[in-house]
Amino acid sequence: MDFDAISKFVSHSDRVKCVDIHPVKPWVLTSLHTGVVQIWNYETKTLVKAIQCCGNSVRSAKFIPRKNWISTASDDRKVRIFNSESFDMIHEFEAHSDFIRSIVIHPTLPYLISVSDDKTIKVWDWENEWRLEQQFDGHEHYVMQVAINPYDTNVLISASLDKTLKIWKLGEETDIGTLEGHHKGVNCVAFLGKSRIVSGSDDRSIRIWDYETKSCIESLERSHQHNITFLSSFNDWIISGSEDNYVKIWNSKSLRLGKELNFEMGRVWCIGIEESGIISVGFDSGAVVLKI
Repeated sequence: MDFDAISKFVSHSDRVKCVDIHPVKPWVLTSLHTGVVQIWNYETKTLVKAIQCCGNSVRSAKFIPRKNWISTASDDRKVRIFNSESFDMIHEFEAHSDFIRSIVIHPTLPYLISVSDDKTIKVWDWENEWRLEQQFDGHEHYVMQVAINPYDTNVLISASLDKTLKIWKLGEETDIGTLEGHHKGVNCVAFLGKSRIVSGSDDRSIRIWDYETKSCIESLERSHQHNITFLSSFNDWIISGSEDNYVKIWNSKSLRLGKELNFEMGRVWCIGIEESGIISVGFDSGAVVLKI
């Protein structure tokens, strides 16, 4: 697998907490530990806009292209919505009682889904004045991330520092499955095709799970030298990032290491992938955009 670094920039922040790539425009969105959100043009390598969201860490930010919005979530427990053309804030609300770790946008329904240190997963409906559509309870520690099943978008999976992953279905009150096997907190999770799930943990392992049986079928023990902070999947590849400063690309079938990258920018905190093969990675001192 070949990667070309098509853009590299320093965001002048303690760390980049989240990256997202616009599906149409050549934009990468970075949310920073300092409370700033930046939009970069990765083709011209120029800053399009910097938005001072708040005085707290913005742990997650996502484009909502069908509404021309940018959504952010931060340690002040608030979700904020900005117009992606004027960059004016058009809405904000307190979504949780503790830090918001991550948000994800539903691909078809008008839902923003947030997870938090308050141990909950919440579904917000922007077509009904940001009404709380559903809340999922069941984790016993911070919820770090949530992912939507691309083959059944009514199904979610959450990763928690209680060492488990839980599967949820929109409209149902309790989880429909719990995945247990990690020895420390789980930081990240993604769906891997139709039948598998991949997760990364503070125990430094990457685990592959069977979606139907909810059992662990493969484990890459000590796949990194430090905590795994983020991972994603793209075609036949798993891309993982760690506090050991490395991005690693694994073959999802053989689980062999295909490539490892170190950009000398500190710890890896986040990875964003767009369907065309554009990948962005956020580090302690900036972000890199890659093209497969």
